[in-house]
Amino acid sequence: QVQLVESGGGLVQAGGSLRLSCAASGRTISTGNMAWVRQAPGKEREFVAAISRYGGSTDYADSVKGRFTISRDNAKNTVYLQMSSLKPEDTGVYYCAATSTDWAARRLVSAYVYWGQGTQVTVSS
Repeated sequence: QVQLVESGGGLVQAGGSLRLSCAASGRTISTGNMAWVRQAPGKEREFVAAISRYGGSTDYADSVKGRFTISRDNAKNTVYLQMSSLKPEDTGVYYCAATSTDWAARRLVSAYVYWGQGTQVTVSS
């Protein structure tokens, strides 16, 4: 089993920045590709960003490209999401997720096996 714990969410004004962290514990060898997924009120979970096992590849949803940066520190078993130029539409619960499946499935929310409890991000206008 893998446990994921997110932190760093909060309330920020539009145009501001936040940095989310996700600490992994347990069988961390199983945390291959990792991703951030968000869920806005009344909407389904949507892919935000993903990073491959050793950080060599990253991918972003079009809505956050150029504003968000995903990174990982495998020595610390931690994944980060640096969010800049935040918009009210970025509001939601942000989840950290992990999977051992192929990189080709990185944008499929259903491909992720391990999930954190989520951290709330609220962007005010």
